[in-house]
Amino acid sequence: MPATVPLPGGLVAAVRPLVPSAAWIPAWRSLGAAALVPNPFYEAGYALAARKGFGDGVRLLIVADRPPEAPGARLLAAWPFRKSWWRWGVPLPVLTGWTHGYCPFGAPLLDAADPEAALAGLLAAPRVLGLPPRLLLPNAPADGPLAGLMARRSVRCAAYWPHERGLLDVTGRATQARETYLDHLSGQRRRKLRRARARLEVEGPVTLEILDAPAALDGALDDHVALEAAGWKGRAGTGLGQRPEEVAFLRAVLADLGAAGRVRVARLRRAGRTLASLILPLTGSEAWVLKIAHDEAQPEAAPGVQLVHRLTEAAVAGQLGIDRIDSCAPPDFALGSTFWTERRTIAHLLVEAERDPLFPAAQALERARERVARARLTSRSGRSAPAAPASPRRPDR
Repeated sequence: MPATVPLPGGLVAAVRPLVPSAAWIPAWRSLGAAALVPNPFYEAGYALAARKGFGDGVRLLIVADRPPEAPGARLLAAWPFRKSWWRWGVPLPVLTGWTHGYCPFGAPLLDAADPEAALAGLLAAPRVLGLPPRLLLPNAPADGPLAGLMARRSVRCAAYWPHERGLLDVTGRATQARETYLDHLSGQRRRKLRRARARLEVEGPVTLEILDAPAALDGALDDHVALEAAGWKGRAGTGLGQRPEEVAFLRAVLADLGAAGRVRVARLRRAGRTLASLILPLTGSEAWVLKIAHDEAQPEAAPGVQLVHRLTEAAVAGQLGIDRIDSCAPPDFALGSTFWTERRTIAHLLVEAERDPLFPAAQALERARERVARARLTSRSGRSAPAAPASPRRPDR
């Protein structure tokens, strides 16, 4: 398979391994900062940190204005993927977007300055590179700019396992709309929050801290890991403390994003003790909930809920410079949607890269796979299966 081939319009398509020393890494970083649909999990710093623990078999599909190693190369599209031969139990290969336990969003990076050319190049690349013309985008946005762009180009696409996850979005809202953002909470919910907060502060006042200084992030991660180790995850042997490779990954992510001022750790503290902690990568004024942990010693005080509540209050008041927060939550995980009224529709998207006579067969096979998975979930739970994506399990939140 050729590594670099020409595309129409003077562009090139290339496939490259994830190598931190590659000459095109700065261009990948620049594309991530200017993507049509921001996706911190497919950006260079995050992806390179994840390659050791989660990147076996992953390569990067690149569309650029010249060979990526050439001086001054500009990337128009970047998509980390694996080639799957037997997803449906038949020899009908598919390119599957990279997904793992810390990658809850699968939108490819497309240059916002020329998204039409970026998408056209991404869809033309597989065939000229000798790759299958079927793309599976796990946990991708089923509406918004990417879906609109594909619709305008009449790209054949099918959605599977659709679900909506909680999203805070106060972009462009007037002061009054921000002040009333949480008015949807019922009187009963407000009373429960007040009682929980009173319980949490019996031993002293609790403060919300937002950390962004690189020097503070490493210690904040240690506290986060300790919170998990002290709870049921630690007792079950599934906490971060028992998975050193994942701790190393998170440490690398915090170091890379922290150096660029693109990550926050939000936490509740009382007398020097962390009660709840959230790790939030940033893309501009949007934050993404990567990981949450909380003290389980006082379940009636619900410190995790209290943290999300107070983080919401600070965000809508304009105190954080954050206007959007994606909960990155799996289906039926209500924490973000309890406070946040907006929703982001997520689905696995099967996309026809270029004309593919086998695409209808792939659609039918993926639909059958979805039905079988739903039936299994229903039989295990004894109730209707939730609209859950059939992708690798995320770490316990």
